Amino acid sequence: MGETIDAAGLLERLRRLPRGGRTVVAIAGAPGSGKSTLAEALVDGLNARDPGSAALLPMDGFHFDDRVLDALGRRARKGAPDTFDVGGLDHSLARLRTRDEAFVAVPVFDRAIEIARAGARLIPAGVPVIVAEGNYLLLKDAPWSALARHFGLTVRLDVPEDVLRTRLALRWQGYGLSDGEIARKLEENDLPNGRTVTLRSRAADYVISQGG
Repeated sequence: MGETIDAAGLLERLRRLPRGGRTVVAIAGAPGSGKSTLAEALVDGLNARDPGSAALLPMDGFHFDDRVLDALGRRARKGAPDTFDVGGLDHSLARLRTRDEAFVAVPVFDRAIEIARAGARLIPAGVPVIVAEGNYLLLKDAPWSALARHFGLTVRLDVPEDVLRTRLALRWQGYGLSDGEIARKLEENDLPNGRTVTLRSRAADYVISQGG
């Protein structure tokens, strides 16, 4: 188990990171745990004090396209570990750590159309802190386990499943899904993916716990 911390404490910890190099911070947790919200807040907080000091790298940009998932017969399980271009994420992280390019273009997932937009964000070489966020960044299973070498600091969000269920249901309601569609998404995809994160992730340096 990692050290328990809250969002404010984590932000302060990141502000104290040594300058001169680059640190990739991994934020991992189940679907609905608040990874994106936390990661965005950390990047905004760092940049508010020191503009250009942090950039965001979302794992969701490396989703396989729906046409690929259809061909693989995995469309219904979109979001499971095997529905991402892990090799592409690995190479992007390697390029970011090397810092021998003026910038690295990374994809960003557009949830409104369920498609990843290639080259949607440019991360300049001068940015010292990269906050990567995604469900499976700390997964112990190959090929995800290969990502561990890139991370200088790791964080896991620990949220009870009943809280995740409520949050995810509200999320899908916001996209206009029916009660039946929401139930299927939760029971057949989102919650099983969350259990994979809980059971198969390695320990993180820091843990942010949220009760029910």
